[in-house]
Amino acid sequence: MHAAGLAAMAYYHFDFRDVKKQDCYGLLSSIASQLSAESGSCCNVLSKLFSDNGRGMWEPDIDALKKCLTDILSLPGQGQLYIIVDALDECPNFSGTPSAREDVLEFFKEVVNLKLPNVNLCVASKREMDIRLVFEPLTTLKISLHDEIGQKEDIVNTSTLSSIRTGACGDGTRRTSNLSSIRYPAKRMACK
Repeated sequence: MHAAGLAAMAYYHFDFRDVKKQDCYGLLSSIASQLSAESGSCCNVLSKLFSDNGRGMWEPDIDALKKCLTDILSLPGQGQLYIIVDALDECPNFSGTPSAREDVLEFFKEVVNLKLPNVNLCVASKREMDIRLVFEPLTTLKISLHDEIGQKEDIVNTSTLSSIRTGACGDGTRRTSNLSSIRYPAKRMACK
């Protein structure tokens, strides 16, 4: 697929009800796995990680997963890659050094700082201060749902339609398929 220059997409939803879907490890392993299913070259990178870890005898550490996904994102000759992350605010921000959310936010900063022209990141989340502080400097366009005319009614009326039309996030926000940067509105971050 990537040889033909087509796009690939990976989606991750943080879920407060599932401990395995609340941290950077879950995010990284899911995104790497999804992108590897789309491309032989991505699969080769994931296969090397598998081999380096006793062919599945033990789980890779978080740094090895970060390197694996960074290598996948950095592969030359790929088409557009879209990473869609929903409900970042459901990643816990409990005290710890660092918290699960701080790990995720740090990884997003690393991905953005790679400045890969084919990697597109869309993050949806409630506007929590720690999330805003990380994404504000990285954002090229800010969209506030509260500033959209009729948006409060549209969230209720088009929630199902939006999720079917975009196949991305189920929070009822309006989107097109052009996911060119990280954005956030007043209620939830959304894609352009």
